[in-house]
Amino acid sequence: MPARSAESVTRLESAGYVDVGKTNLHEFAYGVTSQNPHYGTVPNPIAPGRIAGGSSGGSAAALAARLADAALGTDSGGSIRIPAACCALVGLKPTFGLVPLDGVFPLAPTFDHAGPMARTVADCVRMMEALVPGFRITEFGDPKIGLAWADQCDPLVRARVEEAAAVLGAQPIEFPRPDEVDPMFMREVADVHRDLFAEHADSYGANVRTKIERCLTVTDAEYEGAVQRRSEYRRQADDALDGLDLLLVPTLPTVPPPRDVDELSVRRSLIRFTLPFNALGWPALALPAGTAEEGLPASVQLVGRPGDDGLVLAAGGALESAV
Repeated sequence: MPARSAESVTRLESAGYVDVGKTNLHEFAYGVTSQNPHYGTVPNPIAPGRIAGGSSGGSAAALAARLADAALGTDSGGSIRIPAACCALVGLKPTFGLVPLDGVFPLAPTFDHAGPMARTVADCVRMMEALVPGFRITEFGDPKIGLAWADQCDPLVRARVEEAAAVLGAQPIEFPRPDEVDPMFMREVADVHRDLFAEHADSYGANVRTKIERCLTVTDAEYEGAVQRRSEYRRQADDALDGLDLLLVPTLPTVPPPRDVDELSVRRSLIRFTLPFNALGWPALALPAGTAEEGLPASVQLVGRPGDDGLVLAAGGALESAV
């Protein structure tokens, strides 16, 4: 039981938002399906029989079911953007550190973010104005936008991503994905859970218990190597975006998987296009891009450099209006 509300909650309350309840999520925010052994699997209101995404699946489901007008999520590897994609919503992972994490139970502290989820870009903008004093959206002129990773998606998802690119005039570029930064993420998870897990391992669900057991095996050498590779990745990403203002990429390579999918079997695929921006700390906005395979939702991400959250949201608003 928390002793106090998180700072992000109190800032929204101070701006006039009213809490309507807590939401279910993947246990300890460590998973992409929100299959929770203690509270049940979060349903997907717009796609029955499919996952709502995770970890902030309950926030997405509440929005999709119109139980709330706005929701908070946390995002360490895609946990705002994956549920937004699965439920045809808008979700922003802000620049690292922009929205305070005081009072939020950590997962992997240098990857963790908190941010807004809503049904429209404008609603996310209003939340950011409450969450970040002085926040302003940037005037959307004619930014130069790169397109990456669409060719790694299922056919209809790729088509929706390329249609969004055409609307924004985005041109294909080569943009890297991080190489072997997982040991850094895993060591951070291990450090958060080490004492709690030693005392209460049997209380953890099987899915998260398996992952934490793996995290606890990461060696110092593996961790230090991953720290170096993350630094190298940040340099590579800066070079790849040189001369451009924004990046457009898919949120997920597929439509939402079935509700009973084995999370461990799909985890790596579903974070393929989201985790890179946790490693970088760059702002990334997921928003709907139409329907793809089996009539299920597709989603794209607009990504900017650190501090360009206002430009990312402005571009998102323009794309939302067009599609």
